[in-house]
Formats: sequence, C-alpha cells, structure tokens
Amino acid sequence: MTEFACGSRRRQARRSQRQRNQSRRPARAQTPFFESGTIAIAAAALCAFAGWGEARAEPAALVDGGALQDIVVTAERLKLIGIATTASEGVVVDAELALAPAYRPGQLLETVPGLDVTSHSGEGKANQYLMRGYNLDHGTDLAIYVDEMPVNEPTHAHGQGYSDVNFLIPELATNIRYSKGTYYAGEGDFASVGAVHLNYLNALDDQIALTAGTLGFQRLFAAGSPALGEGRLLGALELQHYDGPWDHPDDQRKVNAVLRYSGGDEHDGYSLTGMFYHGLWNSTTDQPARALSEGLIGRFSSLDPSDGGQAERASVSARWFAAIGGGQLAANGYVINNQLTLWNDFTHLLTDPVNGDQEAQRENRITVGGGAAFTRTDELAGWRNDWLTGVSTRFDFNNVSRVPTRSRVTLPASADPLDFFEKDRVHLSDVAAYAQVTTHWLPWLRTVVGLREDRIQGSDSGTNPGEASASLFQPKASLIVTPLATTELYLSAGRGFHSDDLRGVNQAALTGVAGAPLIARQDGAEIGIRQQVGRRLAITLALFSLDAQSETTYDPDAGQDSAGPASRRRGFELNVTYQAAAWLELYASYSADHSRFKTPFDDGTGHVGEYLPNAPFATGSFAAYVKDLGAWSGGLQYRYLGAYPLSSDGAVRGSGYGEWNGDIRYAFESGWNLALGVYNIMNTKANAAEFWYIDRLPGEPAAGVADIHFHPLEPASVRLTVSKKF
Repeated sequence: MTEFACGSRRRQARRSQRQRNQSRRPARAQTPFFESGTIAIAAAALCAFAGWGEARAEPAALVDGGALQDIVVTAERLKLIGIATTASEGVVVDAELALAPAYRPGQLLETVPGLDVTSHSGEGKANQYLMRGYNLDHGTDLAIYVDEMPVNEPTHAHGQGYSDVNFLIPELATNIRYSKGTYYAGEGDFASVGAVHLNYLNALDDQIALTAGTLGFQRLFAAGSPALGEGRLLGALELQHYDGPWDHPDDQRKVNAVLRYSGGDEHDGYSLTGMFYHGLWNSTTDQPARALSEGLIGRFSSLDPSDGGQAERASVSARWFAAIGGGQLAANGYVINNQLTLWNDFTHLLTDPVNGDQEAQRENRITVGGGAAFTRTDELAGWRNDWLTGVSTRFDFNNVSRVPTRSRVTLPASADPLDFFEKDRVHLSDVAAYAQVTTHWLPWLRTVVGLREDRIQGSDSGTNPGEASASLFQPKASLIVTPLATTELYLSAGRGFHSDDLRGVNQAALTGVAGAPLIARQDGAEIGIRQQVGRRLAITLALFSLDAQSETTYDPDAGQDSAGPASRRRGFELNVTYQAAAWLELYASYSADHSRFKTPFDDGTGHVGEYLPNAPFATGSFAAYVKDLGAWSGGLQYRYLGAYPLSSDGAVRGSGYGEWNGDIRYAFESGWNLALGVYNIMNTKANAAEFWYIDRLPGEPAAGVADIHFHPLEPASVRLTVSKKF
C-alpha cells in the first residue's frame, strides 16, 4: 500500500543462498522508461520500476582480494519528492503484495490506496470496485492491466468495462503501479478514476503449496522456473475449490495455468507468456430484504439457487524491450479469448410471472492488440526534457447475447413475454497515439504536458444493428513545485474518457432519442501535496474533482449498466506511510467524496434526485506489515466502506461496513513455510453490497415492489497454508 517504493521481493522467507549466489552481477544504471498504456515515474533510477521480472537491486561490490560480496540495496520508499508527477500515483511493492491478507484474488488490488474490492454475486464473477466516490461496478472507470494486457472489456454481456481478475495468480504478481485521474497521457479508456498495472514475475523459487480452510476452501499451487537456453522458463499451476457460507454452496472450481519464457532485462529483453483460466460456480446474488424478513429465505439463501456462471480465458502475449536511438523502447502484443456465461435472476417474477426472470448473459470474445512506447531524455535551450511518445491499438470481436432461461435452460421464443432475446455480433476498435514531455525548468520547478488522441469505431450486425465512431482529443498538464527539500506541491488537470456500450449507442440512434455517446468525456483536476517528515514518515493529500459527460448507472431489469446523466465529483484523499521499524510498516488511507448528478435522475422506483446510487461517501483502510522479523512475517488490514445512497434522492442508504483481515507466516530454515490467514476476524455482520430496485415476489402486484437487495459479507473464516520451496 506504499504510495511509491521499490525493493527486493520476499515471499514468506529470505531467498536461499544458492539463488542469491546465482543472482550476483555487477551493478548497472537503471534508466527510466515508459511502457505502452502507462505513465512511468522517474524512480526507475532506483529500481526496475517497469515491473520487469523481479523489482530488486542486488549489485555486487569488490572486497579485499577481489572477491564479490552481496550488497542488498533497498530504495528509500518514502522519498518521492522530485520523482512523482502527482500526489495520486505510485507503486505497491512486492513485500506488501506478498503480505496482504487477500480473501480473493481481486482484493490484492486493495493495496492501491482508496480502492475497495468486494462482491455481490458469486466468487467466479468479476468483483465490485469502489473508489473516489465511484461505484465502478465491475470495472467501468478503473483500467486494470495484467502483464500489460487489458482486463476491461467494452460492450460486455454484463457491464461496460467488466474486469474479471480470477485468472490472476497472486504468487506471480510483482509491483503494482497505479495512477488516479485524467492527467496521464499513456492512460486511455476506463482510466479516468484510476489505472492499475500489475506485472508477472519472470522467475521464482521452485515451490508447492497446499491450502485448506473453513467454508469449503481448498487450493493447490505449484510453480518452478528452470533455466532454459539463454533464458528462463516459468510454469505455474493453481487449482482451487470454494463453497462459501451459502446455503446453496458456490462450489467454485477454478483452474489457472501460466507458461512463460523470458530473457534479458527491462532494457534489452523479452518475454512470451501463455495463460489459461477455467472457472465454474454457483451464485447467491443480491436478495430482496423483505424475502428475509418474511422468512422466505435465510441470510445466506437465494430465491433462485440455479444462478451461477462459467468462464474461460486463454491468452498469448509478448513483451520486448530495447535501448535504441539514445532512448528506451518498450513494445507489447497480445491475443485473448474470453468466454463467459452468467445466469442471473435479479427481478424474480417482474418480467415473466410464469417462468421467472432468470437470464443467460453470454459472450465469446477475441481481443487482439498491442502498443509501443519510446522514451528519451535530452536538453533543449538548456532545459532537461524527458520525452514519451507511444501508440496503442485494440480490436474486439464479440458475439454477445442475452436470453431468458429457467434453471439454466434456455426458454423458447414463444415463452418470452417481452421479446427478451438479444443476440449481437460486435466489432470494436480503439487506436490511440500520445506524447508527453517533462521539462525541468529549475531545480524546484518542472512541468508535465501531454496530448492523447483516441479513435473508437464499432459495428453491430445483431439485435442492435448500426455503426458508430468517435474521436477525443485529450490535453493533460501538471505543474510541480518543490519549495523545500521535504515538500512538493502538485497542480494537475486533464481530459479522459470511458467508452459506452455500442448496443446502447445504436439503440439510441435507432429510436431517435438522446442516448449514450460512444466516448463519454471526463474532465479532471487535482491539487496535491507530498510532505516527508524525516526518513520514516510520508504524507500525501490530494483534492480532486471529476466532471463526467455521462455517468454509468445500473439497470437491474437487464442485469447490466447503462449510460446516465452527467455527473460531478469533489473529494480529497489522505495517505500516510510510517516505517515504524525496519521490520514494521504502517499505512493508512482515507478518501471522502461528494458525488452528484448534474440534473435530477429518476432511478425507476419513484425517487428522483441528484445522488449517485451506490457511490460511497468515504472509503479507507489501515494496514500493518511485518517482514523479516526473524522467521516471522505477516499483515493486518482494516477495510472500510462508508455509507452510500441507494436511491437517487438519498432517502434510502446502504450502511457500509468495516472488516479486519490478517495473516501470519513462519519460514523454516529447511524451506518449509506455514501461513495462517483469518478473514473477517471480528465476524462482522454486514452487507458486502446493497442495491435499491424493483422486483416481484409471489402474490405481489404486477408492478413489483421497490426494496433493498443485499449480499451479505462472508462470516469469519480461517485458511492454513503449508508450502515448500526447493
């Protein structure tokens, strides 16, 4: 959760002497560089900031007699002054990723300050993301990349920007780089609120780990990375099963596999990676509160236990790095196939009082894309300039459908009372070019000016036929002043965007009514300060605003989100990092937010107002990380989600919650490790997610009843891991 840091990776124990000896090499200068789709921070001079392989520095030094002696160098994680562009960017170091008590893979991203990751329907489904006064649903306005492959999916069967990270294997994750706001030329679609870039390791210790826990949790992980030719081959396998506390168990079954070959380093190197993920699960979706109070279901029950899903993801990706032309080139390419089926019954008997309202949302998507970025530093008229230029491309070919089902069986068209069937064949393209220059005018003054242009085109030959295209020019700028050696001030502004579902854009054009723009513009601004107190304490404060041309809203009838009115957000975020001791780091984050529609919004339940449903008033976290305390290490985390409006007039509200999670680890000299994870330590009884909409239960009026729909927080659980490194 540190805002920016770099250091050696330590998972559960120190490296073996054998591996340290193999890693000895002369120290080499680290040159800052930028990767496609990201804005790097100049702290690459201290570590492998780009996340290539392991972000560690282990240079060798000569001692008497010419022998080599290991010197482990850990960068000053608290000293960011003169490096950062804003107060809202940074890196979460490997040690913190390894120690973060994550209940699900997506919660690894909660190490990003102010980001809350929860769930409202089954562990196999994409998480629910909330940050900076945004209900980001399943990923809209939060761009997520794994090994520089985009996770967000536009024009998705379930939600625009859907981001499922269940294919993520935590043990392979290396430094997370994050940014927030519209001020970074390298960030495009879905990145206006935040962008998260997580990379995979090139090598790790040969190991095997077995985990068993309460609520029917079992997991097997095995990995190794032998040398092969001039490079290294990494293989990893994860098998997982989880039931959860639900009366109808999730019975989640997950298979993850990774095969990666790499050589060289982040200046002159490459990697080729194949990934495969397959998941099956049942879902206990959000349920109407009155069904619980009337005794129709228990707290962990479902009105339709046949809800569930299945997903499959396969990808091949390549990355290439080269020092050419006096600068640094980074390029990447990928091919991804995503297949998904979700069976959801949100409104029960509202649409079809005979068969119920369960629907199957299906898609089979192929995504092809890549990009290249070039960085170079030179002097112009006596001023140092750090240049970044880049291009990115993405092409999606998606067969997407929505059909009525009963107990996962597709109903015939004759049984569909409201012509529920939708089948679309969608083609999308997003081509972008960007440039940015950081100019160092004086030792205490620098500016960052960026330009970006995105052009998106789409066509649909199915239920919502039509074509659409749009371009957006995006200027961005930051002014950084360093009045004192311990203080830095930031002023930033810029334009970003998120794309909207092409089907909704075409529907608006077909019906002749005002609808969603294909590109929804977002204009942001931020004032920030970074204050360092000694070598152990760092504080950042950011005051931000974001004006959106179109706010994404949730439509329970369709089980999807759609484009809504314009919105405005104002808020602040405070982050504090304290290195209390060499073995103890404390971190705290708090964000308070004021979010409103610019015009009154009818949420469909008779409530009209300017509140954004499900946009939290505040989020926060506290974490304590213990590492290298002899053989002991561990993490303790408090997650906080404040109250939030459910209706658009603010009359109905969700209560939010706070939750403690922790784990403790012990490393034996023989390579054996024990880890104990405890989640929801205080057994907090709260709702992980709440929504306000209309559904219908047996015997109720045909128009249905507006109600709070809840998905409970999982009760206290325990997981024990036994692992062995070879």
